[in-house]
Amino acid sequence: MDALNLHYRQLLFLDDNWNVKSVKLSTESKRVVIRLEHVGESVICPECSGTCSLKDHAPERHWRHLDTMQFETILEARVPRVNCASCGVKTTTVPWAAKHSRFTILFEAFVIDVLQAASCVSKAATLLGLSWNCVHTIMKRAVQRGLQRRSVDEVTYLGIDEKSFGRGQDYVSIMTDLTASRVLEVAAGRDEKSAKELWKSLPQQQLEKVEAVAIDMWQAFENSVRDHVPQADIVHDKFHIAKHLNEAVDKVRRQEHKVLKSEGDERLTGTKQLWLYREENVREKQKAEFEALRDQELKTSRAWMLKEHFRWFWSYCYAGRAKTYFQHWYSWASRCRLKPMVKVAKMIKKRLANILTYFKHHITNATSEGFNSRIQSLKANARGFRTFENYRIRILFYCGKLDLKPATE
Repeated sequence: MDALNLHYRQLLFLDDNWNVKSVKLSTESKRVVIRLEHVGESVICPECSGTCSLKDHAPERHWRHLDTMQFETILEARVPRVNCASCGVKTTTVPWAAKHSRFTILFEAFVIDVLQAASCVSKAATLLGLSWNCVHTIMKRAVQRGLQRRSVDEVTYLGIDEKSFGRGQDYVSIMTDLTASRVLEVAAGRDEKSAKELWKSLPQQQLEKVEAVAIDMWQAFENSVRDHVPQADIVHDKFHIAKHLNEAVDKVRRQEHKVLKSEGDERLTGTKQLWLYREENVREKQKAEFEALRDQELKTSRAWMLKEHFRWFWSYCYAGRAKTYFQHWYSWASRCRLKPMVKVAKMIKKRLANILTYFKHHITNATSEGFNSRIQSLKANARGFRTFENYRIRILFYCGKLDLKPATE
């Protein structure tokens, strides 16, 4: 074996069953082609791992490898086939690539690194000189690999939330591990069927250990929790409750603004964001304007005060005291004569049992909400997704904390 072939044999970490037969360099096409030859006498069956006799060699295959200097590097080989007494004729695996892959293990690992750095399939494809489909295939295979490797350790706290997908009323449901801050699964839609798909991603031993699930007040999610983890507490997410209160305040503002404007009163014009702020978050330059509005006899001001006072509910350490505070707050809210606020107050009262569970578990969907900016960035980089499956693969690749790279042994 000449020095060049020995050099490449060492670089490729080939075992005694493989040799480098030839190395061809084309400066015109900027490509190095390394031809490998199987020389082993015994062959291992890929199905049963038994030692078998060699039958023949499959037609020639090609694998993209890491570049040699600035030259694209290709491996070529005819893979041996075994004649196994138990499994029949099978094509063996090769030490440098995963089954059915057109890329070497080291090259796939490099592509995964580039994808994680670029956060965009198109940009990664351009950098690597590959097609979009090739890079997406590597990403998809990495996610499948990661899901298969994912441990079945205890998952105590889960969150289920919805995210928009595409335009209009298209949604996906996302299940997150709140303790580990990772996405576990993504399902199309936000109905009970979608939720069922999420639960199917967890083995039974994990389902049995779930203690609580943070969800909004969507009935489909609540039903799915009761069906699949009946031992778990439901915790209605406090950020969704705050969202409902903010929406009610804004509805009061819009109704009042319409009446005032018809009378030539423009006091509420351009004030939408002011009423959605927490009191301490009002900008310094807007404080004087806001305080002047707040102190006037406005329905919007009363709605805002109700919203702000509900924040104290979350400050209690014990569910019993929080419940007592809520009863006082509800008495005030139910008599405020502001229909949007009364409606939200009644909704909270109806779901109070599953809101008070917060004081036992102290979980929210903040982790799920935290993924929003990341997911929005993925959507922006991709300029939308043609299919739900592409969307799912991206979320799990970037937010699933999966072991993505192919094994090197």
